Amino acid sequence: MLRELSIKNFAIIDDLQIRFDAGLTILSGETGAGKSIIINAVHLLLGARATPKLIRTGADTAELEAFFDLAPMAPAIPVMAAHGYSAKEGLLIRRIISRHDRHRVFINGHMATMQVLQAITNNLASISSQHAHQSLLKEDFHLDILDQYGSLMDLRETVSGLYREILPLLEQRETLLALRDRQNEQRELLQFQKADIEAAQLTAGEDEQLEQECRRLRNAQTLIQTVNQCLESLYSAQDSVVDRLGALQHQLETVAAIDGDLQAPTERVAELTYQVEDVVEGLRRYLRQVESDGHRLEEVEARLDTLNRLKRKYGKTLDDVIHKHASIQAALDGIENLADQIDTLDSRLRQCHARLQTAARDLHDQRKGVAEDLAREIADELESLKMPGTRFAVTLESVAADERTPAFLTIDGSRADERGTDRAVFQIAPNVGEQLKPLAAIASGGELSRVVLALKAILAVSGSLETVIFDEVDAGIGGGVAEIVGRKLKALAAHHQVICITHLPQIAKFGATHFKISKSVSAGRTRTTIDPLDAEERLEEMARLLGGVKITRKTLDHAREMLLEK
Repeated sequence: MLRELSIKNFAIIDDLQIRFDAGLTILSGETGAGKSIIINAVHLLLGARATPKLIRTGADTAELEAFFDLAPMAPAIPVMAAHGYSAKEGLLIRRIISRHDRHRVFINGHMATMQVLQAITNNLASISSQHAHQSLLKEDFHLDILDQYGSLMDLRETVSGLYREILPLLEQRETLLALRDRQNEQRELLQFQKADIEAAQLTAGEDEQLEQECRRLRNAQTLIQTVNQCLESLYSAQDSVVDRLGALQHQLETVAAIDGDLQAPTERVAELTYQVEDVVEGLRRYLRQVESDGHRLEEVEARLDTLNRLKRKYGKTLDDVIHKHASIQAALDGIENLADQIDTLDSRLRQCHARLQTAARDLHDQRKGVAEDLAREIADELESLKMPGTRFAVTLESVAADERTPAFLTIDGSRADERGTDRAVFQIAPNVGEQLKPLAAIASGGELSRVVLALKAILAVSGSLETVIFDEVDAGIGGGVAEIVGRKLKALAAHHQVICITHLPQIAKFGATHFKISKSVSAGRTRTTIDPLDAEERLEEMARLLGGVKITRKTLDHAREMLLEK
């Protein structure tokens, strides 16, 4: 039950607080005073999309807050518990709409997401507005009403889940079938590429080794000449480096015998001699390896050409070419296994289709019985709302499958989707002797208002809603019909909290609580206020609803009489 509502800096409302009670609450006021703004605020608190355009001029944020008392078995309680919120003290929802920053949602003082808010408020309250009237004319909405009335949403969600499970499998199947159609051409190309790479008998790092060998072969004469010159200078020539180091060592050994401090330098010169001899030996080994072989150079260059050709075709590096070969082999394996993959996928699809078929048929059968019950209840409600003799029907239709419909989404010749195979159409014959026709084709504004009220009354009883809000349920009606609508709202309020915006005194008189919404200008700004009415103030408001601007004693007497009649 909605207990408190606070609105700040929202549209033309600067600061407004309302405390609601059980039973039927009436909201009335002049056109444009802000009644629908209050309903919009409740919409946002229930999870509707917000826009900065709703923020009052001159303010940076709008703040909306609502407190709900929750019945012990309220559907919101387990949802709150699942998201870590305690419902012990009730449910406090707060939304901050920002002009510059992100909008924020708080549940019981803690930050929350829009998805969590919508989950918690899903069955918290129902708002019937002029938009609901228009939605009733859309046949896509009719199936939702039927399933909600018949408590079929869980079974429908099962059908929807199976449908969503099948869709990606169908996409995979289409991909595999398209691949199968191209597999011969694809196989020939892959096999050619595989053979091209395998013929080279690649070894990882081979190109780097060959490039080094190629540089050596191309510069063999220069390398041999330079190394020989170095050998001659180090060892073979007269007065070579080795000879000079030997002479130095001999001289130092002589004087080291005189002064022992020269022994260490003498040993280091000896070490240098040994090191130079090691260098000489290394250069000699190098000369034995280096050869000027034109034939080998041709072989190395040809091999490098082959490797570079493969790198140009299959990757920047030799490792890339080797990896490409592995991917080609995997692709060929995949093509070879394509038939098995399609068979496996078809087996899964057949299993899913069988489950979808069972669930969709069950849903269809239950809908047939529910449709008859709903049509009968609506006709009875409309009878009580002064539409005697009205016939109402809920017709179930299906969309025939065509050649483009996948077999796995075809059930008994009909195309299945996330709602099953059915389409519901509300049909009405408001006058005796007329044929049933779609609601959108013949219902007047007044008739549509009463159909909406009838549906809300039925759904409120069959569902778990605690709060039902009507925004101008009196559209298109008046006189005796309005009084009957008022009685219906009062009866509904015996089991639910009902909040009703109305312009008609015939409805307003049934309210247990009456608020007046007013608009005024103060300091150059328009502001909306809401005030609870005591007995005298309510009498005056009833008289205003009856007589307009000028209120006479006769109007007041009439208003008093209406209040006594309720």
